[in-house]
Amino acid sequence: MKERTPLISAQTERLLAEAVAIEEQEAKEAGELGFMARAMVQATMPHRDPKTNEFERKNGNYTLTMLAPSKTGLPYGTIPRLLLAWISTEAVRTQSKTLVLGDTLSEFMRQLDLVPTGGRWGTITRLREQAKRLFSCHITLDYSDRGQDRIKNITIVEEACLWWSPPDPDQGGLWASTIELNEKFFQEVIGNPIPIDMRALKALKKSPLALDIYCWLTHRLSYLKTDTVIPWPLLVAQFGADYAVPRQFKAAFRSALKKVLTVYPAARTLPTPKGLQLQPSPPHVIR
Repeated sequence: MKERTPLISAQTERLLAEAVAIEEQEAKEAGELGFMARAMVQATMPHRDPKTNEFERKNGNYTLTMLAPSKTGLPYGTIPRLLLAWISTEAVRTQSKTLVLGDTLSEFMRQLDLVPTGGRWGTITRLREQAKRLFSCHITLDYSDRGQDRIKNITIVEEACLWWSPPDPDQGGLWASTIELNEKFFQEVIGNPIPIDMRALKALKKSPLALDIYCWLTHRLSYLKTDTVIPWPLLVAQFGADYAVPRQFKAAFRSALKKVLTVYPAARTLPTPKGLQLQPSPPHVIR
């Protein structure tokens, strides 16, 4: 007997389940209040491996440039975004530059909603690689307005000590794995963090573009006072440097936006031929 095709995918089912949970209980009440560094929300990291050691994205007068050691490469995909969310959340929660990642690799991966798997393409290998890429890159934040430039050069961490054992992710090390945040990045995070719902982040983790849109909308709609249209060329510069032609980006953006609106249905947005229309909306997260 031929098996029936599921009406909805497992990912869609999880999105719907998280949407119900978010609707029923606020993030803070559920213990799922998280934060993201504002500088990394206004412009974001690569979605796919850029095959280069320099990357740039723009958001109006703001330019984010990332430079990595050529042998290490730039961070990309969902894992660095989940790492940044965890780092930002812990920095705000503890008000400390020194963050303890946990006694075991499995314990830390559970906090990122990752299931430890081995092998070349397993989550353990990808986490270690992306963590090294993220912690090794140099970031320049450039705000230019009316002939004036404000440039800030930062790294995410000052030092990382990871004592985990990949062959046995449940084995504890002799010392706790820790990272010490760079002072400038730490001040960037705790000075004006963007509140997010970690349940939404975990539900959207299959799509780096959806993660970026969610964090951006959560921030942008928190202070929007009037209807605003963000032109497609500006959205491409901010989110879509990985796409060869604009129509590919538009299709990907619309698809990712549908996922975001599943967990943030109160976000009043409308894709139009000119761009994305934003309307004043209730905030997704209340601190």
